[in-house]
Amino acid sequence: MKRRDFIHWVGLGWLASSLPVVIAACSSQTKASTNSTSEDWQTVGNLAELDKTGQLLTENSPVGPVLIIGTSQSENLIAVDPTCTHRGCTVAWKSEAQKFICPCHRAEFAVDGNVQKGPAKKPLKTYIAKIEGNSVRVRST
Repeated sequence: MKRRDFIHWVGLGWLASSLPVVIAACSSQTKASTNSTSEDWQTVGNLAELDKTGQLLTENSPVGPVLIIGTSQSENLIAVDPTCTHRGCTVAWKSEAQKFICPCHRAEFAVDGNVQKGPAKKPLKTYIAKIEGNSVRVRST
Protein backbone atom coordinates (compact mmCIF):
# COMPACT_ATOMS: atom_id res chain seq x y z
CA MET A 1 0.00 0.00 0.00
CA LYS A 2 1.31 3.39 -0.91
CA ARG A 3 1.83 6.04 1.72
CA ARG A 4 -0.76 8.32 0.09
CA ASP A 5 -3.40 5.55 0.14
CA PHE A 6 -2.62 4.79 3.79
CA ILE A 7 -3.08 8.45 4.82
CA HIS A 8 -6.29 8.64 2.78
CA TRP A 9 -7.80 5.61 4.55
CA VAL A 10 -6.70 6.81 8.01
CA GLY A 11 -8.34 10.19 7.31
CA LEU A 12 -11.58 8.55 6.20
CA GLY A 13 -11.56 6.31 9.28
CA TRP A 14 -11.08 9.31 11.56
CA LEU A 15 -13.89 11.20 9.83
CA ALA A 16 -16.27 8.23 10.05
CA SER A 17 -15.53 7.66 13.76
CA SER A 18 -16.11 11.37 14.55
CA LEU A 19 -19.47 11.53 12.79
CA PRO A 20 -21.56 9.96 15.63
CA VAL A 21 -20.10 12.46 18.11
CA VAL A 22 -21.04 15.40 15.86
CA ILE A 23 -24.56 14.04 15.33
CA ALA A 24 -25.06 13.52 19.07
CA ALA A 25 -23.86 17.05 19.83
CA CYS A 26 -26.29 18.54 17.32
CA SER A 27 -29.17 16.42 18.65
CA SER A 28 -28.66 17.49 22.27
CA GLN A 29 -28.64 21.16 21.25
CA THR A 30 -31.95 20.72 19.43
CA LYS A 31 -33.44 18.89 22.40
CA ALA A 32 -32.29 21.61 24.81
CA SER A 33 -33.85 24.35 22.72
CA THR A 34 -37.11 22.37 22.53
CA ASN A 35 -37.18 22.02 26.33
CA SER A 36 -36.62 25.73 26.89
CA THR A 37 -39.59 26.67 24.69
CA SER A 38 -41.89 24.23 26.52
CA GLU A 39 -41.31 26.27 29.68
CA ASP A 40 -42.32 29.49 27.94
CA TRP A 41 -45.69 31.15 28.49
CA GLN A 42 -48.09 30.76 25.56
CA THR A 43 -51.06 33.02 24.81
CA VAL A 44 -54.28 30.99 24.56
CA GLY A 45 -56.90 33.75 24.45
CA ASN A 46 -57.88 37.18 25.64
CA LEU A 47 -59.39 38.55 28.83
CA ALA A 48 -62.69 39.60 27.21
CA GLU A 49 -63.37 36.01 26.10
CA LEU A 50 -62.62 34.69 29.59
CA ASP A 51 -64.74 37.30 31.40
CA LYS A 52 -67.73 36.72 29.09
CA THR A 53 -68.59 33.28 30.54
CA GLY A 54 -65.90 32.59 33.14
CA GLN A 55 -64.48 29.94 30.83
CA LEU A 56 -62.13 29.99 27.89
CA LEU A 57 -61.80 26.90 25.67
CA THR A 58 -59.02 27.01 23.10
CA GLU A 59 -58.72 23.84 21.06
CA ASN A 60 -55.77 24.81 18.85
CA SER A 61 -53.39 26.69 21.13
CA PRO A 62 -49.59 26.35 20.90
CA VAL A 63 -49.72 23.85 23.81
CA GLY A 64 -52.79 21.96 22.53
CA PRO A 65 -56.35 22.08 23.86
CA VAL A 66 -56.74 24.25 26.98
CA LEU A 67 -59.76 25.03 29.16
CA ILE A 68 -59.32 28.02 31.49
CA ILE A 69 -61.78 28.57 34.36
CA GLY A 70 -62.00 31.96 36.12
CA THR A 71 -62.30 35.67 35.40
CA SER A 72 -60.06 38.71 35.54
CA GLN A 73 -61.14 39.05 39.19
CA SER A 74 -60.13 35.48 40.13
CA GLU A 75 -57.14 35.03 42.39
CA ASN A 76 -56.23 31.71 40.77
CA LEU A 77 -57.13 30.55 37.30
CA ILE A 78 -57.72 26.86 36.68
CA ALA A 79 -56.19 25.54 33.46
CA VAL A 80 -56.42 21.96 32.14
CA ASP A 81 -56.26 20.01 28.92
CA PRO A 82 -60.00 19.26 28.59
CA THR A 83 -59.44 15.96 26.78
CA CYS A 84 -60.77 13.12 28.95
CA THR A 85 -58.06 10.55 29.56
CA HIS A 86 -60.57 7.70 29.18
CA ARG A 87 -61.84 8.08 25.60
CA GLY A 88 -60.85 11.58 24.49
CA CYS A 89 -64.15 13.43 24.88
CA THR A 90 -64.02 17.10 25.93
CA VAL A 91 -64.84 17.52 29.63
CA ALA A 92 -67.13 20.28 30.88
CA TRP A 93 -66.69 22.44 33.98
CA LYS A 94 -69.56 22.17 36.48
CA SER A 95 -69.16 25.24 38.70
CA GLU A 96 -71.82 24.18 41.23
CA ALA A 97 -69.96 20.90 41.87
CA GLN A 98 -66.48 22.45 41.36
CA LYS A 99 -65.34 19.63 39.06
CA PHE A 100 -64.88 18.61 35.45
CA ILE A 101 -67.29 15.98 34.11
CA CYS A 102 -66.92 13.98 30.92
CA PRO A 103 -70.19 13.91 28.97
CA CYS A 104 -69.39 10.57 27.33
CA HIS A 105 -68.91 8.19 30.28
CA ARG A 106 -69.42 10.48 33.32
CA ALA A 107 -65.82 10.43 34.54
CA GLU A 108 -65.21 13.18 37.10
CA PHE A 109 -62.05 15.20 37.68
CA ALA A 110 -61.14 17.55 40.54
CA VAL A 111 -59.97 21.13 40.11
CA ASP A 112 -56.36 19.88 40.08
CA GLY A 113 -57.15 17.40 37.28
CA ASN A 114 -57.08 14.28 39.47
CA VAL A 115 -59.65 11.57 38.84
CA GLN A 116 -62.51 11.56 41.35
CA LYS A 117 -64.70 8.98 39.62
CA GLY A 118 -63.94 6.54 36.80
CA PRO A 119 -63.88 5.09 34.26
CA ALA A 120 -60.89 7.40 33.63
CA LYS A 121 -57.74 6.32 35.42
CA LYS A 122 -55.26 9.09 34.52
CA PRO A 123 -55.59 12.74 35.59
CA LEU A 124 -56.13 15.64 33.20
CA LYS A 125 -52.98 17.52 32.20
CA THR A 126 -52.82 20.83 34.05
CA TYR A 127 -51.22 24.18 33.27
CA ILE A 128 -50.20 27.26 35.20
CA ALA A 129 -52.29 30.19 33.98
CA LYS A 130 -51.94 33.94 34.33
CA ILE A 131 -53.36 37.16 32.98
CA GLU A 132 -50.84 39.42 31.32
CA GLY A 133 -52.32 42.67 30.01
CA ASN A 134 -55.36 41.59 27.97
CA SER A 135 -53.97 38.12 27.28
CA VAL A 136 -54.57 34.82 29.04
CA ARG A 137 -51.34 32.83 29.06
CA VAL A 138 -50.40 29.30 30.14
CA ARG A 139 -47.33 27.16 30.56
CA SER A 140 -46.89 23.49 31.33
CA THR A 141 -46.52 22.43 34.94
